[in-house]
Amino acid sequence: MDNTRAKVRLASVAGIAVLGLALAGCSGGGSGSDAAKSGQDSRGPITYVQGKDNSNVVRPLIAKWNKAHGSEKVTFKEQSDQADQQHDDLVQHFQAKDDGYDVVDVDVVWTAEFAAKSWLVPLTGDMAIDTSKLLPSTVKTATYNNTLYAAPQTSDGALLYYRKDLVKTPPTTWSAMMDDCQIAKDNGIGCYAGQFAKYEGLTVNASEAVNGSGGSILTKGGAPDVDTSKAKAGLQNLVDAFKDGNIPAEAITYQEEQGRTAFEDGKLLFLRNWPYVYSLAKTDGSSKVKDTFGIAPIPGADGVGASTLGGHNAAISVYSKHKATAHDFLEFLESNETQKFFATQGSLAPVVGDLYTDSDLTSKLPYLPTLLKSIQSAEPRPVTPFYPAVTKAIQDNSYAALKGSKSVDEAMKDMEAALKSATSSSN
Repeated sequence: MDNTRAKVRLASVAGIAVLGLALAGCSGGGSGSDAAKSGQDSRGPITYVQGKDNSNVVRPLIAKWNKAHGSEKVTFKEQSDQADQQHDDLVQHFQAKDDGYDVVDVDVVWTAEFAAKSWLVPLTGDMAIDTSKLLPSTVKTATYNNTLYAAPQTSDGALLYYRKDLVKTPPTTWSAMMDDCQIAKDNGIGCYAGQFAKYEGLTVNASEAVNGSGGSILTKGGAPDVDTSKAKAGLQNLVDAFKDGNIPAEAITYQEEQGRTAFEDGKLLFLRNWPYVYSLAKTDGSSKVKDTFGIAPIPGADGVGASTLGGHNAAISVYSKHKATAHDFLEFLESNETQKFFATQGSLAPVVGDLYTDSDLTSKLPYLPTLLKSIQSAEPRPVTPFYPAVTKAIQDNSYAALKGSKSVDEAMKDMEAALKSATSSSN
């Protein structure tokens, strides 16, 4: 959220360079698998599986589809709002060869893992979709070993939410934001929060901190690169902010929703989160900041920071019995009309590039130009079927540093070793 969505968007995720692991032994059956080809001409009822629909986006869309497709109705299977639980649920049903999960919503970092295990239908031949209107970065997240395995559905980039009634000009650097924390103290509220619980959101926030300081998690060649002065400086920024109270102590438990709630309650000056927060903060009856918050790019060391490229893709399970209907549903999800609804109803970032300059949309969602900059400057998480081991290395050691059980030096040395183990075991 990083559905889940990470509105759950867990993150949803973070300035990590692409890990190029083209593993012939892990590419699975791919387009040659019998399961992927079975049912490609078959139509009938299907089930769409996605994380918790917090902004009520999915149900209206499915109702619209069902009204026009009487014999090909879609049933919505709603998962929890936890990305890790969503992932594990999908894995369990894939392993069971469950034909009841026809179209599945996958975080951008899961595409490679699921494709490598031959669980997703390659979108080639009769199953191909038109990607010419889509942002290239979104197509890349849906591609594994040069084959498209999913339909880009929503993108994501981090935004800085701030109290414009208290801060007239949003900070453009991390140090400037920390200086503004005195304003928070003067008003008896917390200064800054992101997502710091030990889950995917921490991978996102730690990676953004590292990249925003000029460091990196992995080199462009895929080698671990966190035991460096710049990478350490990024994590040290977060550690120091916890120590001096600029990040409230309770934020160590925050995922997306806890931070959103705190900001809407007027308890935070700054919040790093995803675009979905905009709609809720503006419309929630309980929001105390609906008329007093603004949006800016997340700050880095010397200017705009490096957001994680987040988002979700929709994929067809190889075990679906009605793949022709599933294919048409994918095209429905990425149609201009549906993409506009994602944006206006749920503040979800469109994957269609032209919509960011659509006058009707930008009048309703003035943050879209800022969001596009965030997405265009974002760093992807590793494209690898072994992502779970990579993100665990980041989470475990970043969390230990934030909690004070490891120094930043120790955390980064241990993270480097764990990343080497994760990536070397992949070869």
